[in-house]
Amino acid sequence: MNSAPARHVLILGGTTEARRLAEELAGDPALRVTSSLAGRVAAPRLPVGQVRIGGFGGAEGMARWLREHQVDALIDATHPFADTISSHAARAAADVHVPLLALRRPGWVPGPGDRWHSAGSLAEAARLLPDLGERIFLTTGRMGLATFAHLTRQWFLVRSVDAPEPPVPPRMEVILDRGPFTLEGEAELLRRHRVEVLVTKDSGAHATVPKLTAARAAALPVVIIRRPPAPQGIPVAETPSEAATWLRTTLA
Repeated sequence: MNSAPARHVLILGGTTEARRLAEELAGDPALRVTSSLAGRVAAPRLPVGQVRIGGFGGAEGMARWLREHQVDALIDATHPFADTISSHAARAAADVHVPLLALRRPGWVPGPGDRWHSAGSLAEAARLLPDLGERIFLTTGRMGLATFAHLTRQWFLVRSVDAPEPPVPPRMEVILDRGPFTLEGEAELLRRHRVEVLVTKDSGAHATVPKLTAARAAALPVVIIRRPPAPQGIPVAETPSEAATWLRTTLA
């Protein structure tokens, strides 16, 4: 008697949660998992199992890929700020009638002693900086630095995985590094570079929380860029385990 074919699951990845989900699903013989990475990082951390790298060509291209590869379920486990690919995933899944789940880790919540300033975009963050300080630790990644290029009075310490490309702020030092980071290391970084303001996105990742703790201890203002919401009507899971449960329930 022939067993049923494995169900094909596409994970839009690039995050720790996506890698953990792929690992959790890898041992299930009823599933065939493909992880898709955007390819923006030169040496990405690869998940277990089958991996594709590169874009799809918009929502239409993704829908075509879903059809051609007979995908049974789609999980958007991209970075909380990857709103373009999330929007494409919602449109593609609707077009092909494939169930879609958004895997989003919870955002950060300010605690006692935090001096957070909320911004809805990089541009809004840039507008806040002149009133907050002149030595800025910018941890929003290498994309979008052009938004701060007009700020000539501020000095920027930029940390990213890959080197940024111009246009960039004229007064800038770059640190190429990848988390997780330690509290001791982040505190020393703030002291050594005499940082006055931290700018970061609300990624919600545990690996990057130490910079917030160090900023709190140093009584530094922090500009937190709010994350965009998940596409309307898409169910959301906060952990890989929740996503795995949704997947098995949906495909049952």
